[in-house]
Amino acid sequence: QADSSWRRERILHVPLCKEDCEEWWEDCRDSVTCKENWHKGWNWATGTNRCPWGSMCRPFSEIFPQPKDLCEKIWSNSYRYTPERRGSGRCIQMWFDPAQGNPNVVVAKYYAWKKRSSPDVAPERDHAGCALQWSVLVLLPLALVVVTEVTGGCGSRGWGSL
Repeated sequence: QADSSWRRERILHVPLCKEDCEEWWEDCRDSVTCKENWHKGWNWATGTNRCPWGSMCRPFSEIFPQPKDLCEKIWSNSYRYTPERRGSGRCIQMWFDPAQGNPNVVVAKYYAWKKRSSPDVAPERDHAGCALQWSVLVLLPLALVVVTEVTGGCGSRGWGSL
């Protein structure tokens, strides 16, 4: 739940794997955007989101000088840059081969278990308590691909640029 005028529910501080954040930034560094925060502040006068009046498009590398800036600022702190690496079980991996299984299931279960108030409850025992949390995190990479495909994509991974 989010107590804001522009959104009632949202994700916050989802830990992205270091490599995924850095690859996203590298793929988009030469794309252009006019805003640091894509969640709000667009000009909707034409019925579609446009850059705010008077803003200029600049390369991502100017708006987001470091990978951490992109990952944490573009969606209002929905994501958090971490030093954690793919396969650690402690960060969401944006790209993976579904035939090899979804590595984010382990991550979602880890954080759902960690957040519980009772330390003696093992993650395997109470699946209902974390079902929504881990399912949202597991579907997160798919949602990002869909959103960014609609916005035009940058680089080979389909991240959007506006």
